[in-house]
Amino acid sequence: MDVKQIPALLSLSDFPVGFGGCRNNGTHFECCEYNITVMDEKSGESVHRIENDLVKIHHCSLNDTTSSTLHQLHDMTIISDDQWNLRMLLSKIKEKKEQIATSHARSCLVDAGILANKARNAVKINDPFAGAWVKCASYSLADAIFCLNLKRPSPTHMLEMMRSMKKDKVNQKFSIIHQILGIERSSTSLLSRMVKSTVGFSDMVENDGNSEIITKKYNYLVENSLLSDCYFYLGYVNRNNVLKVKNKIHKNPEFIHVLKVGLDMESDPMVIDNQATSLLQSTNEILGDLKNQP
Repeated sequence: MDVKQIPALLSLSDFPVGFGGCRNNGTHFECCEYNITVMDEKSGESVHRIENDLVKIHHCSLNDTTSSTLHQLHDMTIISDDQWNLRMLLSKIKEKKEQIATSHARSCLVDAGILANKARNAVKINDPFAGAWVKCASYSLADAIFCLNLKRPSPTHMLEMMRSMKKDKVNQKFSIIHQILGIERSSTSLLSRMVKSTVGFSDMVENDGNSEIITKKYNYLVENSLLSDCYFYLGYVNRNNVLKVKNKIHKNPEFIHVLKVGLDMESDPMVIDNQATSLLQSTNEILGDLKNQP
């Protein structure tokens, strides 16, 4: 696909538009969507099909100062920018990319700690969502590790990228994440159940067409025997959607049924508590090291 044609095809030509994601940096699989960011001062995402390709539109503001957004925008390719507003923003991001990545890493570590504590508290009251919170905490720690490596978290490729990262003190924490997520459990039968729940939960929470992307990636990863990568990806998608409804999740008891499968949740309270404690120790260690940096 010629990405330069996307703004006209989707009526985005009145705004600055950029091309990001794994297709922009050349690390994509055949199944990966085209990630397009439009600076139309809106928020949210939408999925569109152009012939045989899927395009995810990310709506954004030129005035957005959150580290999570700025970290995702780094290295974006400009498609259209008549007033040079996007060019100036990307130039500022490039100058401060390390500070932005570290800031986002800290935010992810704090989130991981909050979610791990949430899991421990949930265990004490026999909350059925306890296993979901510890899985979410694991993914937040994974995001932090990638930010500290100046890499953009990309769930389809994170396991592949982690395999080639240097084995330093921070990156070695990924072994804890691997263990807590239970990635070694990935099998075609388990993944076939997980994807059904993941698609169902996406339709419940997002309802924006993202389920089509999920299905396409699942099919590709399984067909190419990338079972661990598929397991990580499906869990990551569910984590994102859990966080979107975290403040009202208990008002929707039907969520627990899809999440038990979609997140491949642990049910043993003692195991969950031990996992959460391990995550808290890891996040606090990394945060402590960051505080001691000049």
